[in-house]
Parts: sequence; C-alpha cells; structure tokens
Amino acid sequence: MECNFRKAAVIGCGSVGASIAFRFLQQGTFSHLVLIDANRAKAEGEAMDLSDGLPYGSAMEIAAGGYDDIADCGLVVITAGANQKPGETRLELIGRNILILRSILAEITARDFRGILLVVSNPVDVLTYAAQKLSGYPRERVIGSGTVLDTARFKQLLGRELGVDSRNVHAFIVGEHGDSELAVWSGANVSGLDLDDFCRLQGKALSPSARDRLYRSIRDSANEIILRKGATYYGIAMAVGRIAACIVKDEHAVLPISAVLEGEYGLEGLALSIPSIVGRNGLEKTLEIPLAPPERAALDRSAQQMKEAISGLRID
Repeated sequence: MECNFRKAAVIGCGSVGASIAFRFLQQGTFSHLVLIDANRAKAEGEAMDLSDGLPYGSAMEIAAGGYDDIADCGLVVITAGANQKPGETRLELIGRNILILRSILAEITARDFRGILLVVSNPVDVLTYAAQKLSGYPRERVIGSGTVLDTARFKQLLGRELGVDSRNVHAFIVGEHGDSELAVWSGANVSGLDLDDFCRLQGKALSPSARDRLYRSIRDSANEIILRKGATYYGIAMAVGRIAACIVKDEHAVLPISAVLEGEYGLEGLALSIPSIVGRNGLEKTLEIPLAPPERAALDRSAQQMKEAISGLRID
C-alpha cells in the first residue's frame, strides 16, 4: 500500500503521546492523525478533546483507531511504555518496555506498513535498536527521537548563559539519551562563530567548571522535571514535531536522532543518538562529526553501556 505522508499514527495516548498529537495539530503537518492506545476509551477521549480545537487550528481529521488504520501511514510514532519514576534511570525501564514494544511491533509488521517508524519510548536508543531488529525493516525506516530534546536543552541553557537567542546556538548532545550522553563542546558555535571566539567577543568566559555545570543541568533535566511534576512531555512533543516536519517536508535537516549504527565511528550492533540527515526516507545518512579526543572517549563509553544493555535482550 502506498504511503500517505500526510497521515500519521501515535501509539500510546499517555501524556507524551497526547502532547505529540497536540503538537501535530498546532503544526498542521498532517491532514489525518490516528490515535491508538490499549485503552480505546482513552484514545477516543484524546481525539475528541483535540478535535474540539480544530476550528482554531489546522484542517485535520483526528480519530481513535486500531492497527488496521496504520497501513498507509507515512509516520508511526511509538510512545507507549512505562513512565520513568523519580530517581530511576531510563535504562531501568528496559524490562518493562521491551515487552510492550514486542507486542506493538507484532501488530505493525502484520500490516503492510511501509512508512517511517519513530520510537520515542525510553530507553530510546535500546528500543530503537530492538525495533529495527524485531521488525526487520531497513534501518533507514526505524529511528528514535534520540537526543533531539537534549540538544534543545543544550542550546537553551547555553544561549541563556551567553545572553544570546538559543536559536542562534548550534551544538549537539550525542551518545545515549541518558546518563552517559555527552556534549560536543568542540563543535559548538553561535551563528557560525566558534564558541570560544564568541565568548571572547562578548567578554565572557566558559570555564571548565561552568561547562560541567551546564552539562549536568542538561543531563539531569528530565529527573528534575519528574521530581516536580511527575513526567516530561511538552519538550519531547516539540522535538518529535521537529523530526516529523523533517520527514513530511523532506527537509534533509541534521538532527541527532537515534539510529542503528553500521560501522560509523567504528561502532555496530547498537543504536546511538548521532547527528544525521533526516528526510522523507527517514534516516538518510549518519554523520561522523569531528570529536575532540575526550569526546570520542566519552562516546565509546556511552556505546559500551548501550551494548551491555542490549546484550540481555536476545533479539538477534
């Protein structure tokens, strides 16, 4: 069946899934949105609530549905899974969420789905790898939200520190979407100006301790939000909206999505969040960006943690 890239499905209608659906409504990216949840009434309620706002949004059809409705979707977003608890790492979610992912993929692969699969559930790098292996789809069609949100946090906090619009800050968080992620300070710039040069022009300085403070704020942001409100969902909804726009509009934009690696950085047998070109075909190319020696060592450590997490899944 031919893909309709103006049609998407969100599987899982908890806070994250509902927020993503709301973001899609705001963007006007899709003309048809299907909401799927194990609790059909929940999906119906979210569809009804969102539909009430259509006169003030974009022309769009929003409805609760089932897996038969996804066959012609250009994009299917998986958010279903257990939530991260206060003090819990994303990797500690593996046992609960891999079972949920298996059941969802069994339904998806039973249909003639030919679109892009976007995994948002955590731990996203591990589940992206599992989704690609379990589905058998080409790695280009199975991607994860990766560190797109972490990178936004990096830009926002760095912009605040430097007194500049965060949209002019260009920098990446890479590796695991989790505790072993790393900030690529060596490639950071402000509208093309090397970060150190910009700081000098501004009469500012980013000392090693300041950089470490910013990094820890980024890394620990989700836990801090969870402690205060129980879950994170608005930021990831914005990040997923950005990824979806890249796919639907065939933007060929560079985003640090999670993708299965096949020799990039000398790594394979895992998925990591790495800057990649994203377009209508999903993953178009994973970029081996320059890394300073300490950054490369940190990436290798992050990769080792992912391999250890994957080793117990028994999915190959």
